Amino acid sequence: MTENKASIKEVKPGLGLILELKTATDNDKPIYLAGNFNNWEAPDENYRLKKIDAGHYRFVFPNREILPIPLEYKYLRGNWQQVELDEYSNTTPNRQLWSLEDRVLDYVPQWQKDGLDYPADKLPIIEILSEDFEIPQLIKTRRISVLLPHNYHKTDQRYPVLYLQDGQNLFDDFAPFGNWAVNKKLAVLTEKGFGDIIVVAIDHAEEDRIAEFTPSFNTKLGRGDGKKYVRFLANTLKPYVDKHFRTKPGCKDTGIGGSSMGGLISIYAGFMYPEVYNKLMIFSPSLWVSPTVPFQIINFEDIPDMKIYLYGGAAEGESMIPNLKRFRETINRQGQARKFDFNLSIDPKGQHNEARWGEEFPKAVEWLFFNNLGKR
Repeated sequence: MTENKASIKEVKPGLGLILELKTATDNDKPIYLAGNFNNWEAPDENYRLKKIDAGHYRFVFPNREILPIPLEYKYLRGNWQQVELDEYSNTTPNRQLWSLEDRVLDYVPQWQKDGLDYPADKLPIIEILSEDFEIPQLIKTRRISVLLPHNYHKTDQRYPVLYLQDGQNLFDDFAPFGNWAVNKKLAVLTEKGFGDIIVVAIDHAEEDRIAEFTPSFNTKLGRGDGKKYVRFLANTLKPYVDKHFRTKPGCKDTGIGGSSMGGLISIYAGFMYPEVYNKLMIFSPSLWVSPTVPFQIINFEDIPDMKIYLYGGAAEGESMIPNLKRFRETINRQGQARKFDFNLSIDPKGQHNEARWGEEFPKAVEWLFFNNLGKR
């Protein structure tokens, strides 16, 4: 058998399995299946899909009774250099079927292109503000990078800005714990129409990271230097960025975010300076450090409407998801729910690592900066 010649009419009732595939990005390249039924070989002409019409393909297994359970598979546009991706060009897990029905409907929004999961021509311009940017509040210096839209120098457009913690882990391919691939995710967002944003990446303080990211009130780690650090971000770094780049400086167009301890200090920064940041991107925050928010430091009456994107994975520990929900509920209760627009994203299998936060990054950017305000 050199092609999928089986038709729906040739399948005996109750025995056949029909896979219907819709894809948003169609071209003339053939699409194949690979899975645990053919040792994941690709391309395999025995498992080539039949094109029905534009963006619509079909494959028929004549006898599902001989298929393995679970049935695992992926779609490929020719070979493993063109495998299916999700809508943000993240690698998808193997599709699994534990119960083989007559017909399965699948959808592929994006595909790899020559082994790349991002459009290389849309990569942002990375500029180093300084290897030793002065932090007068802490009497230290720090490397700070700026990721500009790929066509920044060809336009006179102004852009919203997102300040992110742990700059070493955002786009460096040689980072010891992996990286978010922020530059590549921004390229994907640009292709989707959501990449008009400047990202400022602030390196962490190495051995002093925990101290800088710990709020300056009583926590389980003591009193940290967080107050000085967030003052630097708001009073020193942001004015410099606004002066030297074409930003939209208002709080409605300014966000701050980070993961783990970086997420914790971003919460602190957002509520200490609501006149500066309207959007918070909080991934897997270390809320265990400060289980209760000291509301005496927050003047909720002065906080304009704020968007907060919360992400956590259930595989990060039994307290992660309950802490996120408790934080959201407490803020809404104490701070007048109408002021806060939360998007809580939970991954039942999500782990505490840079790669997973990178997968969440484009979703959060789109929701925070490019979706209209609306309760979720």
